[in-house]
Amino acid sequence: MSIWEYANPKKFMQTSAWALPWAVGLTTLCLTVGLIWGFFFTPDDYKQGSTVKIIYLHVPSAMMAINAWAMMLVTSLIWIVRRHHVSALAAKAAAPVGLTFTMIALVTGALWGQPMWGTWWAWDPRLTSFLILTLFYLGYIALWQAVEDKDTAADLTSILCLVGSVFALLSRYAVNFWNQGLHQGASLSLDKEENVSDVFWLPLLVCIAGFILLFLTLVLMRTRTEIRARRLAALLARERLA
Repeated sequence: MSIWEYANPKKFMQTSAWALPWAVGLTTLCLTVGLIWGFFFTPDDYKQGSTVKIIYLHVPSAMMAINAWAMMLVTSLIWIVRRHHVSALAAKAAAPVGLTFTMIALVTGALWGQPMWGTWWAWDPRLTSFLILTLFYLGYIALWQAVEDKDTAADLTSILCLVGSVFALLSRYAVNFWNQGLHQGASLSLDKEENVSDVFWLPLLVCIAGFILLFLTLVLMRTRTEIRARRLAALLARERLA
């Protein structure tokens, strides 16, 4: 079996129909357990107080905002190289989901930053690159809507995705590139000294798993909708020509 079989819309619809109920169930389980555990059964931090618990929303949403763009990059490259329509539609489907995660990360970051930094916003390298990434998300979605020919729209948005990937990379590694700015380093790291305490770390991992599954679920659902919309448009075009 080749992975390219799933680029066939019929095969994708069959497989996603089987996977979606499992994805929904696991998403609900992980998010329910992770958020309740994190917000109600972990202690306040000795420095940050209850504000620390915002990490259960901020960290997973920020991770998925960047990883969603990475997924869009991969599927856009597949479209450019192999011209598989499902990959282009999957990238299109992921963009609003990634934008939502980006907005959650920005809002929760501001809510955390005000009591910790004394300001809602700072022109920190990571924050600035993250804001630019948000604008790329908006531009990507707008470009899909503005171009009538869908293949041309897929070409143009794929190029935009390649350019925007620079800022996705900066958002992820800005703290490492510049040893300045207010934003802290990673909450999760292979270096145990940089990790948050286990009491916060374990429920955070469950929340991250929940956000990953939520992204997968929403992208599958939206891609299925895009495929159905493309089929409907093709049928209507044939009826007009008949």
